[in-house]
Parts: sequence; structure tokens; C-alpha cells
Amino acid sequence: MKTSLTPQHLEALRRIDACSLANAIETFEVRLRNEGFTSGATRCLFPQLRPVVGYATTVKIRTSSPPMGARPYLDRTDWWDYIQSIPEPRIVVVQDISSKIGLGSLLGEVHISILQALGCVGAVTNGTVRDFPGISDLSFQLFASGLAVSHAYAHIVEIGTPVEMDGLPIKSGDLLHGDIHGVQTIPTEIAAELPAAVARITARERELIALCRSPDFTVEKLRAAVAAKNA
Repeated sequence: MKTSLTPQHLEALRRIDACSLANAIETFEVRLRNEGFTSGATRCLFPQLRPVVGYATTVKIRTSSPPMGARPYLDRTDWWDYIQSIPEPRIVVVQDISSKIGLGSLLGEVHISILQALGCVGAVTNGTVRDFPGISDLSFQLFASGLAVSHAYAHIVEIGTPVEMDGLPIKSGDLLHGDIHGVQTIPTEIAAELPAAVARITARERELIALCRSPDFTVEKLRAAVAAKNA
């Protein structure tokens, strides 16, 4: 997989919060406004960390039932090779397709340490994570439905196939952005233009907010400012 985005492009995107980024994406009309982001069931576990940006590397797992055959927990080392085929920075996306989603977790201190060593900066799962005290100081962002006690029967069943995460379809190689608000995909064809679009929108919003907080506020001034903004 090749990408035309430079490290500078990615760093510029990383400086943008999710809501401002979503506002900017809307202005390009490349997708419907009710698409491209998680719905809220998958929550950010480290809201104090800065936004995370990276290319998705996908995997499907099961945790609530034993694998076919007596394979050990760290059975799919070929997954590590696949991860390294995706450009850095990488965000691992783990869809639990178990009958009891999140009963066990693949993502604990051991696996997260491995992923971080492989150039991953975060992970997203519809399931759970574990070993929370051990991962809290790694500066590795996580989005999950909650925490789990055990890895149970966690095992990998598919690598690199499309997944769905809290209503958001994700393919390996998709550019992802996430922060306290949630996760969204960034259309790569407009990615380089988004920081400038965010700056324009933010400047207009600051003007409206300043007016609303001003002692000289009137509804007439607000209507005029909104009309000028939309002109």
C-alpha cells in the first residue's frame, strides 16, 4: 500500500479535534453527513491523550468459544507480518465476532506492547480490553466497549478483511482519526486540504461565539453574522 500523505500532513491532522475535522469533511460533500464515524458505543479509554491518526490494520477475533484445534493464545504470528505491510502510523481495528462480544479480550498489556513495538499508535475494538493499569502509561490510545477480566478463548480468525466498528465500516489501509469524541475515517483524497478548511471554519465559529458572549449582543447582529457566514 502506498500513500501520498507526508508525515507533515498526518501531524497536521493529529492537531485537529474530531468535531472540527468532521465539520471540515462535510464541506467537501464526499460522503453523507450521517456516515464515516462511530456512533458512541465504542468509547475512548484515554480522553487525556491527544488525537490519534493512523492507517487501519484489521482483524477479526472470537473470544467466547474455543478455536478449532488446541491453538495457544499467541497463535497467529503471521498477523505481525501483515501489520507491517500497512504504512505507519498504524491503528489496529479488532472486530469481535463472538456470540458473546467482549466476554474476553485480545488486547491486554502483552499484545498492546507488541503492537506498539510494531509501529501502532492505537487500537479500536467493538469488544473489550484488559490489564488496564499496565497499559495506562503507554500513551497508546484505545477505543473499546469496556474492560474484561480474562482473555477467555481470544483467537484470530481473519486478517485484513473489512470490519464494522460501532456502525463504521473500515477496510485495512483506511485513514483513521480518533479522540475523546470517537473514531472517524478520513477520505484520503481530501486529507491534505482538511487543515486549511478547519482553520476557515474555526475562524467563522469564533466570530459567532465572540458575538454571543459580547455585552453588545443582539439577535439582529446574530442574524446578520449568520447570514454573512452562510453567504
